[in-house]
Amino acid sequence: MADVAIKIRGLGKRYTIGAREEQYDTLRDRIAAAAARPFRRMAPGGLGASTTIWALKDLSHDVRRGEVVGVIGGNGAGKSTLLKILSRITTPTEGEVEIHGRVGSLLEVGTGFHPDLTGRENIFLNGAILGMRKAEIERKFDEIVRFAEIAEFIDTPVRHYSSGMYVRLGFAVAAQMEPEILIVDEVLAVGDVHFQRKCLGKLDDVARSGRTVLFVSHNMAAIQRLCTSALLLQHGTLVRAGDVRSTVAAYLGGEARGGFVAAARTGDAQVLSADLEDVAGRPLENPVCSDPIVCRMRFTLPHRMPGTRVGIGVLSCDGVPIFTTNNVDAGLECPSGPGDYEALVTIPPNTLLAGDFHLALCLWNTVTVLDLQEPALSFSVDAGRSPLYADMATRKGYVHVDCAWSVTSRVETPAGAMS
Repeated sequence: MADVAIKIRGLGKRYTIGAREEQYDTLRDRIAAAAARPFRRMAPGGLGASTTIWALKDLSHDVRRGEVVGVIGGNGAGKSTLLKILSRITTPTEGEVEIHGRVGSLLEVGTGFHPDLTGRENIFLNGAILGMRKAEIERKFDEIVRFAEIAEFIDTPVRHYSSGMYVRLGFAVAAQMEPEILIVDEVLAVGDVHFQRKCLGKLDDVARSGRTVLFVSHNMAAIQRLCTSALLLQHGTLVRAGDVRSTVAAYLGGEARGGFVAAARTGDAQVLSADLEDVAGRPLENPVCSDPIVCRMRFTLPHRMPGTRVGIGVLSCDGVPIFTTNNVDAGLECPSGPGDYEALVTIPPNTLLAGDFHLALCLWNTVTVLDLQEPALSFSVDAGRSPLYADMATRKGYVHVDCAWSVTSRVETPAGAMS
């Protein structure tokens, strides 16, 4: 087993929702908790009301040295929980993990940084945690700062950093310290396009160097580009492990056809369900290029949320984003008060070329993403009898665009006509 970098056996993580642990750090905390206790008893379900959920259950897998593993699955599948356990940020409820090698990780924004320390101090702190000597960290220091593009803020406490600066520094530290195992969770979700390309390029370099990488992302194109294998998680269980293309195809096309219905989450803004229909409101199962495609999307807001927007994204069969649209595109204001709502969006006829597609659903406001389901639906479009059907099935790309054309005869200027 010398070629195994990570050995996972029977791994499980249980959380108890609604229960409170009696932990107090100060006298003020104790007084506040004592004052609140009678009100908690009067609340529905009383003091002991709780729900147990398994974020991970009975997961076993071996990751070999030099393997670049994509970890994929929908929201709540257990991806981030798995990476937190492997990074030793949280402990498992059951099972065991053996890790052979030094681990560097970049999880959610701010993980591993002390907010009151400067960027410089946090670089040395993280290097020390990785077991590096001071001289070794000093050799890497300039390279880390250059990659993170934060030279002018390196002596500023990181609590004053933007989320983008946090992630740039975190990725630079995790990647440039050259750990034997690199664990990265959704690094492409924050930062501009320039930074995302730098990250992908660095991950390419890390993968080619023979180090072990675990990479979580909703960007299936990046997963397929970088990874040599993939794990598909669903509701905390490992449902597939193997080559990247077949695992991504199983994720994108597995349970998404025919309609989307979300599991209820009390108190959250949420996309509830979605269906594809024709213009008469009938289920649309096999659209052709000339069909308008109507997406009926239902969502709920638990309380007033000003600036709410609702949108969809169309992706290719391998997860490449094709286009997005939202209510603002049509000059419509989305309701912001509490309640259940329904949105209709119509993709015009002769927009999508023949092929397989996925639909992402999103609900957000000016502050944060409230809910993202990607993918929520999968569907296929046939060439059919579109006005362009003769060559629609063989055209390259994903969409048809109506462009303005003119063709005229070229008028030659007679010799000697110019003075």
